[in-house]
Amino acid sequence: MKTKIMMHEAEIAIVESNTLTSIGLKNLIEKMLPTAVVRTFMCFEDLIRDTPDTYVHYFVSAQTLLEHTAFFLERKHKCIVLVSEGVVRAQLSEFHTLNVNLPEESLTRALLKLHKSAHHHGGSKHPLPSAEQENTAWKEPNGLSAREVEVLVLIVKGLINKEIAERLNISLTTVITHRKNITEKLNIRSVSGLTIYAVMNGYVEADRI
Repeated sequence: MKTKIMMHEAEIAIVESNTLTSIGLKNLIEKMLPTAVVRTFMCFEDLIRDTPDTYVHYFVSAQTLLEHTAFFLERKHKCIVLVSEGVVRAQLSEFHTLNVNLPEESLTRALLKLHKSAHHHGGSKHPLPSAEQENTAWKEPNGLSAREVEVLVLIVKGLINKEIAERLNISLTTVITHRKNITEKLNIRSVSGLTIYAVMNGYVEADRI
């Protein structure tokens, strides 16, 4: 029988008028933090009508932050600004930023690096909950063999099947079999999902992917 850690659920707010961006980010955060409560708001006024100071993190569009700088500046240690380009405006330099136009796999990696940064480099009084605080299903034995773990790590690092075969000195068919076994055992089909799983379980560091 599985034992679960009982804890108060972290509440995270996404303030973003673009529905697709908001939904996509919400899904990624929920994959990373299964016990978190993620709420979405179309505008700043909707957030204020809620209970804004109950949230441990705000993912907020750059436009909203620039229009309501005073509110978010007081809470900058809890803010991640959603930007749509690599260049960050000077007004946003004090905040963590996240480029929401990245492909899903790259966005997942960026989120995981923010997660690690919050824990190990200070600056946030309310870091994203660590893996140890989440549902213990992330940490329980998964049935992966030592070789399957090696393949998992190389998948997460972006190697294709042929490169994995060469790196591990095994056949391409064997790599394909290992990938099939990994996805079946973990019930995770996407590379972004495997990336989250590998980082949360300590198989790979977020800054090495």
